[in-house]
Amino acid sequence: MATISDLSKGNYIRYNGDIMQVEELQHRTPGNLRAFYQIKMRNLRNGKLAENRFRPGDSVDLLSVETKEYQYLYADGDSLVCMDKDTFDQIYLDKALLGEAVNYIKEGVTLLIAFENGANPITAEAPSHVVVNVTYTEPGIAGDTATRTLKPATIETGAEIRVPLFINTGDNVKIDTHTGEYIERVK
Repeated sequence: MATISDLSKGNYIRYNGDIMQVEELQHRTPGNLRAFYQIKMRNLRNGKLAENRFRPGDSVDLLSVETKEYQYLYADGDSLVCMDKDTFDQIYLDKALLGEAVNYIKEGVTLLIAFENGANPITAEAPSHVVVNVTYTEPGIAGDTATRTLKPATIETGAEIRVPLFINTGDNVKIDTHTGEYIERVK
């Protein structure tokens, strides 16, 4: 067990039976009152933000979390099969840990996965940008480039994104995996 004063931003703790990540930690001493810690934590299971006050001597269950890079191989039902780049061990990762980014990543992408006690994956993070191929989009109208008009396009993962009018079928585009937004065309 650790005390509240041992925590820092980014630590993982078990709070009310859930795994939480510390997002913000402030030590406050208001006037003639006792000091306290104001902590904002994100629940890793449902993504909700919780805020609570603790006294400096309160104890918390600090988790030992190890992060490793894994290569995404293929999808298998509601799981992604990922391989450790060093030992070539394969694990099954729940798609829910990646959130919306799972729609935009393709095979061979490197994921950063955090494990609790070396066994249970608790979080997974996709790269911030990926380059994908546009498999289908309607052709743009010549001369219609005065405004930033977007059209729907299907990418190689099967997801649909919005791209500018000059993008054609077969073009490679860079997209943001967190939002699915078009960034730029890649040659």
